[in-house]
Amino acid sequence: MQEHKIYIDGQWVKSESGRTFLSLDPATERPIGKFQQGNENDVKKAIDAAEDAYHKWSEIPAPKRGEVLLKVAELLKKEKQRLGKLVATEMGKVMPEALGDVQEAIDVFEYMAGEGRRLYGHTTPSELKDKFAMTIRMPLGVVGLITPWNFPIAIPSWKLAPALICGNGIVLKPSSDTPLCAIELVKILEKAGIPKGVVNLVTGPGDTAGKELIKNDKVRGISFTGNKDTGEWILKEAGLKKVGLELGGKNAIIIMPDADLNLALEGALWGGFGTTGQRCTAASRVIIDRSVQKIFERNFVDRARRLKLGAGYDKKSDVGPLINKYALEKTHKYTLFGLAEGAKLLTGGRRFGSKGFFYEPTIFTDVSVNMRIAKEEIFGPTVSLIPVNGLDEAIEAVNSVEYGLSSSIYTNNIRNAFKAIEKIETGITYVNASTIGAEVHLPFGGMRHTGNGTREAGIEGINEFSETKTVYIDYSGRLQKAQIDVVKD
Repeated sequence: MQEHKIYIDGQWVKSESGRTFLSLDPATERPIGKFQQGNENDVKKAIDAAEDAYHKWSEIPAPKRGEVLLKVAELLKKEKQRLGKLVATEMGKVMPEALGDVQEAIDVFEYMAGEGRRLYGHTTPSELKDKFAMTIRMPLGVVGLITPWNFPIAIPSWKLAPALICGNGIVLKPSSDTPLCAIELVKILEKAGIPKGVVNLVTGPGDTAGKELIKNDKVRGISFTGNKDTGEWILKEAGLKKVGLELGGKNAIIIMPDADLNLALEGALWGGFGTTGQRCTAASRVIIDRSVQKIFERNFVDRARRLKLGAGYDKKSDVGPLINKYALEKTHKYTLFGLAEGAKLLTGGRRFGSKGFFYEPTIFTDVSVNMRIAKEEIFGPTVSLIPVNGLDEAIEAVNSVEYGLSSSIYTNNIRNAFKAIEKIETGITYVNASTIGAEVHLPFGGMRHTGNGTREAGIEGINEFSETKTVYIDYSGRLQKAQIDVVKD
């Protein structure tokens, strides 16, 4: 079995810990490789390398940095099929979604390469004569990127590309469930010509590698995607760092009586069972008007039962496995919660097969907003149907959870659409589309306990990884004092 290394200062090396861990294929439970169990000393070395390298990297003109990012995108295109197969193997996504994961990385590196020609500040008139005022962008310095397993190529790229174009030095700590995807991505960056030390990769557990990255004073920024409890801990422990958090969601699709029910059905299937429900934007709630509840339920259950479960790399599979045993057990635990609280199980609710972490697509109906399956993030293939009377009650149901990431409404009434846009408390709202499908040139993130107000992607990705510097240039040839009245004789 191949033993993979960590990447520090341009070299692939073993961890000082001398320990390794396994990454498993979630469809077969077979190991796909050994990985370094990085410790605090490994992270310190990576931070030091990033600190040394960022000064030189940030001095390279941003358009030239963009050329390197464009090379990354070109290499990702050439490797798309191979990397897609790896995502399907290590994470479990079905092949169309696994290839989409890589395509998202291609898109974000292309987009951020273009930002090298912009990195906009702004100019504004000074209140004083013969004085010029503007803002420019400055890199943070060393940034720590902590990424999850559910988008093992895309989410590291969402963070790497803007951090690089802004001129930062980077330490990446990927999820221990998908370390090989991160390693292969960093190899592509290396091949594209990223100077040594600019990007460093340490695999290993959060309580050692992750903790050091959060607490180290040399790290000036942290970008984290993961669960809410960890995000809250990071905010308490990071000190005076710039921190960006994306912490999950409990997203809902509203279906109104005037909706195209066939279109809504496709959206609910894709939102609920795409990526086996393992997206922070997954549609785990369908809030449906009672007038169309029964007909939608029948069709939804029929289509869900026809979904084929199997390994992601099997072209016949519609739904892949959950990521690990814990995720399987957690999903079933919520099935038991739903039954205990009186929800009606329409289909699913069981493990599928004896090997791999497969769980049947599961649908509950007659769910109330105060049930745990309607309030808490399950991160599995479970959808709760919540019946309501009218749009006001539907919006109230959407807003009844602690999260506020993504939302959707299916309606052919423009008033319904705009009222939902105005009143739903989420960072993303779709009209006549599902809750998933973010594009890289638009901001991504949510409200309330979904995060701390930061956004990724688009121009907001640049904001996350840069500081704003205000510049005043006085060419009057004399001392001028803003806000100070001039006393005349």
